[in-house]
Order: sequence, then structure tokens, then C-alpha cells
Amino acid sequence: MDIKRPKSKQPIPDNAKKVFDGVLFDVYQWEQEMFDGTKATFEKLKRPDTVVVFPILDDGKILLTEQEQPGKEPFMGAAGGRVDNGEDILEAAKRELLEETGYEASEFILWDAQHPTSKIDWVVYTFIARGLKKVADVNLDAGEKIVLKPVNFDEFIDIAISKNFVEKEIIPKLYEAKLYPGKMEKLKKLFNPKSIWKPFLLTQLTLSL
Repeated sequence: MDIKRPKSKQPIPDNAKKVFDGVLFDVYQWEQEMFDGTKATFEKLKRPDTVVVFPILDDGKILLTEQEQPGKEPFMGAAGGRVDNGEDILEAAKRELLEETGYEASEFILWDAQHPTSKIDWVVYTFIARGLKKVADVNLDAGEKIVLKPVNFDEFIDIAISKNFVEKEIIPKLYEAKLYPGKMEKLKKLFNPKSIWKPFLLTQLTLSL
């Protein structure tokens, strides 16, 4: 799967300087010419990209996660996490799926990839994983508590548009599906473990849904 990183609407220019090197976020600044000819200091954060994986069991149930992390309120979401330095995006998705659910998958479909905000150089890649096989116990980080929650498609929609669902990037797609029957049918096909999907380029897949 050839996954191209989407371009930010406000990319960090080549002349930007890193002014802070953080544990998660780095800070870049640069001098930007304004419309009246004056100059101002612009600033943008950069952090590792993340992967999100929605595993689909053979019976059609979607495997969500009930999670707790230090300093955060409990939330619902999918399997996923940061892409390690130098790690391939798909390999990161496979690793996070295995670590947080104990499953491997024979098929990964890239559903979405986007910069959630223009002020952070950060892409969230969202996958659908099908053809699951349980191969291991979960292997969580010290800062994670995860309970797996299989839900049907309708339950997934209801949970995903609730206030404590963390995968905000896909919520607009779900509301569109609720408004337009054709998009809902495509969404159901995507989450059907027995449907056949031909390979899609990123732009083709995201536009088709």
C-alpha cells in the first residue's frame, strides 16, 4: 500500500527554525512577510503522526476500545497510537492493532488521512482492518488501560457521535452518512467484513465516502 502523506494547508517553510524540542511537540518559528510589507513571526507545532485502526470481526462487530490514560477522563475510541520515528505507516497500524487488541488482520483499508489542524504538522491515518485473527494477548503501555468493546454498526454510529468519542476526524463522515442514504450504504459496505474492496488511492477513497 503506497501511502502518501497529505500536505498541510500551512506547511512549515524550509527557513523555519526549531526553537523548542519537546517530548511530544516541537516548536518552529519563521519570519513571514505580511500583505502591507511588514514582517511578523509565525509559529507552528510539529508532532509524530498517528494511526487509528477500526478492527472488524468476522461477525461484523466493530472492535472499539474503552480507554483510560493518566490525567484524562475515560474515553471511547479505536486502537491506535503514534507512528515511531522511521516507521512505515501501515506497519505502525499493524503494530498498534496487535498491541492494543491482540489481533492481526489480513486486510487494511485506508479510510482517511488528514491534518486535524493547520497549526500542528500532524497527520492522522485512519484504517479499517478486516480478516482478523487473534494471535496474542494485549501488550499495553504503562499509561494505558484498555477494555475491548465489540459493537454492531448502529451502536458504533451512536457511540462515535457522542461527546466522549476521541476519533474526531471521522465524525463528519458519519454525520454525512446519516444525511445521505447513498453514503450510508457505502459506509456499511466498508465496515462489512465480507464485502470486496478494490485498491484505492488515498484521494479516491476519501472522496468516495
